[in-house]
Amino acid sequence: MGRRVTQRDIARMTGVSQATVSVVLNDRADSEIRIAPETRQRVLDAIRATGYVADVVGRRLADRSNRILGVFTYEPVFPSTTADFYHPFLVGIEQRAEQVGCDLLLFTSGPHRMRLADGCIVLGRFIGKEELARLVGEHHPFVSVGRRDSPDVPYVGADYGGATAALVAQAVALGHRRFAYVGTGGPAESHLDRLRGFADACLAAGVHATHQLRWTPQDDVTAIFLEEPADAAELITNLRDHGRDVPGDVSVVVLGEPTRAGATPPPLDVTRFRTPRSEMGRQAVDHLTELVNGAQGRQTLLACELVAGETLKTARSRRDT
Repeated sequence: MGRRVTQRDIARMTGVSQATVSVVLNDRADSEIRIAPETRQRVLDAIRATGYVADVVGRRLADRSNRILGVFTYEPVFPSTTADFYHPFLVGIEQRAEQVGCDLLLFTSGPHRMRLADGCIVLGRFIGKEELARLVGEHHPFVSVGRRDSPDVPYVGADYGGATAALVAQAVALGHRRFAYVGTGGPAESHLDRLRGFADACLAAGVHATHQLRWTPQDDVTAIFLEEPADAAELITNLRDHGRDVPGDVSVVVLGEPTRAGATPPPLDVTRFRTPRSEMGRQAVDHLTELVNGAQGRQTLLACELVAGETLKTARSRRDT
């Protein structure tokens, strides 16, 4: 019930130096101190008998590293259910941090406290250019989860543009020639990457394409690409309410997972792609530990998984010919 047992106490109990206790605790084979087997066993017995617990903070300070990785979010990301958008990112970060022997520190009061950790992972769909420039200028290791429009920002992102373009190519191969992109108008790189992938693929295929914030009954298109998957069920219902069969008259493709907390997921049979969220979190930890150890920052895009569904079918014009 007394004070906490220290290495000095163990040394006094066993009649050895504190340095000897430290070598035994750290199992340092490269140490210049040679310890007889019976001495080592005597120290280990004393450690077990007293219930000694190593001072992890002190050991990390001696190593000049906290082995603490920070996580800062530029928007609320605590999930209300495991299906929410950010949950897999956080799971991947936690799993990989545990594997590399690091603890996580979640910052809630602002990025100015990031130096409490060895480095920091930042999340958020949109981070302003001024904020990114400030983070780079502080020269403290950080990695963004999500691509950023800056050559100086290390990140692990998803190849939204490539996945969107691949789905456009599938639709073109099925005979579709009139496309609509229903987007959110958001400024984040993830929104722009999808739209750019769609526009470039449609231009390369020589097909008609429009960009709009919502579908209207007057649209004469055979394939709709929906940026916000949470709106998929409502869109399909509206199409059918206006006499448009899905996918008989109009095919529907959604681009990823719902980003709104608690949002309704798209129907299971919808054609879409999956964002490698857990893997992005894991690789962000790898990138950050490399930076902490003195490596140069890297920018990585991970491929998205295309999911074949029942809402992208051969265009009616081709079936009727």
